[in-house]
Formats: sequence, C-alpha cells, structure tokens
Amino acid sequence: MSIINLFKVFGGLALFLFGMSFMGSILEKMSGGKMERILEKLSNNPIKGVLLGAGVTAAIQSSSATTVMVVGFVNSGIMKLEQAVGIIMGANIGTTVTSWILSLAGIESDNIFMQFLKPEIFANITALTGVILYMFIKNSKYKDLGSILLGFSVLMFGMSMMSGAVKPLAEVPQFQQMLLLFTNPIFGVLAGALITAIIQSSAASVGMLQALSMTGGVTYGSAMPIIMGQNIGTCITAIISSIGANKNAKRAAMVHLYFNLIGTVFFLVVYYTLNAIFKFPFVNDSLTAGGVAIIHTVFNILSTMLLLPFSKVLCKLAVLTVRDSNESDMFPMLDERFLNTPSFAIEQCKNVAHQMAIDSRNTLFKAISLIDVYDDKVAAEVENEEDNIDKYEDKLGTYMVKLSSNSLSLEDSHQISKLLHIIGDLERIGDHALNISEVAKEMHEKGIRFSKGAQEELVVIGNAIREILNITIDSFCNNDVKLASHVEPLEQVIDNLKSELKARHINRLQYGECTIELGFIFADLLTNYERVSDHCSNIAVCLIRVSQSDFDTHKYLNEVKHSEDGEFIEDYNEFRIKYSLPEVPSVLAELKKE
Repeated sequence: MSIINLFKVFGGLALFLFGMSFMGSILEKMSGGKMERILEKLSNNPIKGVLLGAGVTAAIQSSSATTVMVVGFVNSGIMKLEQAVGIIMGANIGTTVTSWILSLAGIESDNIFMQFLKPEIFANITALTGVILYMFIKNSKYKDLGSILLGFSVLMFGMSMMSGAVKPLAEVPQFQQMLLLFTNPIFGVLAGALITAIIQSSAASVGMLQALSMTGGVTYGSAMPIIMGQNIGTCITAIISSIGANKNAKRAAMVHLYFNLIGTVFFLVVYYTLNAIFKFPFVNDSLTAGGVAIIHTVFNILSTMLLLPFSKVLCKLAVLTVRDSNESDMFPMLDERFLNTPSFAIEQCKNVAHQMAIDSRNTLFKAISLIDVYDDKVAAEVENEEDNIDKYEDKLGTYMVKLSSNSLSLEDSHQISKLLHIIGDLERIGDHALNISEVAKEMHEKGIRFSKGAQEELVVIGNAIREILNITIDSFCNNDVKLASHVEPLEQVIDNLKSELKARHINRLQYGECTIELGFIFADLLTNYERVSDHCSNIAVCLIRVSQSDFDTHKYLNEVKHSEDGEFIEDYNEFRIKYSLPEVPSVLAELKKE
C-alpha cells in the first residue's frame, strides 16, 4: 500500500468518526432529552429494556453513548444495576443498524433504484439536501435535520474513501498472509478488541472491516473472531466513563464487559466445535460488507437471547468484581456523563435545585421555631443543613457553568440562567436561617426574652414569612407561574410589617417596655425576615420573567407596584388583613397618649 493510500485510509476513518459523532450529537440535541427520560422511566422490564436500548442506540448511532448514559444513570441512582442490564444488551443490538447502512456500499446492481442506494450516489443527495436545509432554512429544527444529513454524508464519504484506499490490497500477497493470522481466534479477537478500543467505536471498526471486505480478501473464518473482538473493545468507553464514579456505575460497566466476554467465548467455542465436526463450507469464502453486517447482528441477538435470562448472574459477577466501599456522593444526579446530553443534564439540575429549595425552606422553618423554643439539637441541624445548602450552590453552579460551554438551544440557555439566579437566592435564604438560629442561641445563652407584645408581633411576621416561602418554593418546584404572582403582594405586606414593627419596638424602648440589647436583637430578626422575603421575590420574579422570555426584573417590579393591577391589589389587601398586627397593649397606648 502506498503512502497516499495510507493517508486516504486514515483520512476516511477521520471523516467516518467525525460524521458519526456529529450526527449523533445533533440527534441527541433534537431529542431534547426525551430518549434519556424514556430510558430512565421505562426500563423495569428486561425485555422492554433491550428494546429501548436497541431503539435509542439505533437513533443516536452509538452504543458507546448509550452505555455511557446508562453508567451515568446508575451512578446518579436514577436506575438500578438490574435495570441497566437489558439496556446494555439492547445497545449491542442497536449498533448493528450502522453496519447495515454501511453494507449499502457493497451493492452491485444496474437497477436505477439500487444505484441510488449506493453511498457514492446517496451521500451526494443527502449532502445537497443537508446544505439546503442548513444554509437556506431559518427554522432551527430544519437546520438540525440538515446537520444530521451532512453528518451522514461525511460518514458515508469517509467509508467510501477507506474502501477505495484499501482496494489495491487485494493484489498484495503480504496482506492475504496477514489476514490468515486472524483465522486464529485469539489473534482475531485481540485485533478486533484492540482496534475498537483505540478508536472507541465498534461501528467505526466494523466499518473498517467492511471496507477491507471489499478487497475480496477477508473470509468468514478470519472475520468471525474479529467481529466478536470488536464487541469486547467497545466496552472500553464505558469502563473509562466509570472511572471516578460510584461502585454501581463501575458494576454497570463490568456488566457490559462480562456480557461481551461471555458471549464471545461461548460462541467461539460452539462455532469452532461445530466447524471441527461438520467442516463448514463457507469458512474460506470471501466475505462481503453485507456478510459482516449479518455476523455482527446474529452474534449480538443470539448473545442477548442467551444471557438475558441470566442477567442477575451478570449483576452478581459485577458485584463480586467491584466490592462495596464506604464511598458517598451528595450529588450523584450531577453526573458529568450527562453534560453531553444538555437537555437531560438540565432536568437533573432542576431536580437537584428543587431539593435545594425544599432544604432551604425546612432549614428556615427550623430556625424560626428556635425563637420560641430553643433546642441545641435543632440549632445544630440548622448549621449542618446551611452548610449543605452552600454545597448545593457550589456544585450546581460549577456543573451549570460546564454545561453552558456546550451548544445549547435558546430554551436550555434560559433554563440555566434561571437556575443560576435562583440557587443564589436559595443559598442566601440558608444564610439568613443560620443568622436567625444564632440570634435564638444568643437569647438562650443570655437568658433574655422579648415582651409579650413583641412575641405576638414576631408570630405574625413569622407566619407571613412561612407562607411567602411556601408559595415561592411550591411555584418553583412545580413551575407554577400563576402561583408565583402571589409572592410580590405578600412581600409588600412583609415590608410594611417590618416598618410597623420597628416603630412599635422603638415605642417600647422609649417607655421602658424593652431593653436596648433586646432592641438590637429584635431589629436583627426583622432584617433577616425581610431579606428572606426579598429573596422570595427575586425567585418569583425570575420564574415569571423567564416564562415570558424577558429578564428585566426591575421593569417588572416597577410595573407591578405602580400599576392599577386588580389582581395585585386584591392579593395585597387579602394578605394585609390576614397578617394584621394585634392591637397595641392598653398600658403602652395610655403611656403614648401622655
């Protein structure tokens, strides 16, 4: 083989890999995370899992992507190890679709319809259509479809380049002798596994074998172990992906490896045993691209049929290989494997942010309860939970920044922007919970208490804070924009309550009903309560503005507060009545008159 042809082989392989990767990434983007959610929800039944794994892999043209996705699901706790087995097996079947598409290169017919199916013709048509859709159509969905067609065209051109470059090898005796080495099953399996592991794509390595088969020098006997080795080599992607993951994710990768190893060993033993007895006549026949696709498909289907009933045995083998440890991950759902599927990764971010919101609410409620009845155990819980809320913000923020570096749709970009704003406010609510807890601790240690009037007033504003936080968190977790619109009127009521309570407390100080020290503590509490309501307002306004694709929060607040909006006024009056303050105690009222 000349140096020029060698460059053509590697150039064709590069185009093939790029086309496959590009096409798969656009298909995943177009799915909007739907395929991942289907895998997540509908994998309880093993047979259904196989069908789903095959379907998703056929759609995104990558068994490696599917198995990496599954490793991520297992790592995040979304999917159990037992559920992953069927999907992994199905992924092996789904990847055979690529080999059938590539087998079109071997079509030899004068029929005009069959001619159009040949890659050198069909790839030109898809390339032309793809360019038209991508360059001249403004609709983003059609642009994505154009990108998929262009990716497919690049893939097929790469295949054609490889086929053309290796054709001269048919006349090279050394090449024929090298292929004879692969009739040894050990060499064949090792070669297939090694090549696939290096390029991390079984579809690409099968494509290379199909290109070689067009020389006429590849026989069934030499191809059989290579194809089985290719299935083993594709496991390397999942194994690499499981590095740094939890034990169950590592076990999912091992299930993939054991499935292919056991299938390969079993069928090689059966094949060579039967061949020794019956002397199959086709062993030394030349293999076509279609023949490669047939062997690839039959092997994976039969392996699945053989091992699916023993899926629990595969799980036990994986458990024996990867032992239990004391590892723990506070944020398993934020798995970096999901960064390659942004829509699904954003769904995971939402789930974690919702849990952060619920934890922030619970922490604040515990802190408020300490004002009435102090408990060291509850105070310690508030401190620990506030620390966890800080970790939520740090982990989520870092993860979403990484996610932002991907190619995102406009909707996904808006979702990330919304979540980044909201988790900042949730973290600050946790800070105020800790402040309130520390105020309660100071009062407990010093043995001081507020007057009866101050206590009653704090109950009123405390209840208002509980309600505004409940409305805010529920609207965020349920994406309920209508519910979020009730936050701003209540926030206005809380602002007014704070002003009135400060005025009343100053009066108590003037007439000796309260000490200077308690005055500072009371003012500190009111400030924390009012800041919590401000953060609730920020979250609610963010939800409303993002739903309207408008991020100008100041404009919205000005419009709401200064307009004659009937709903806002109605809500405001309702909350004002609900959280009206008790009458000023009669003794203090008389002193004020004097």
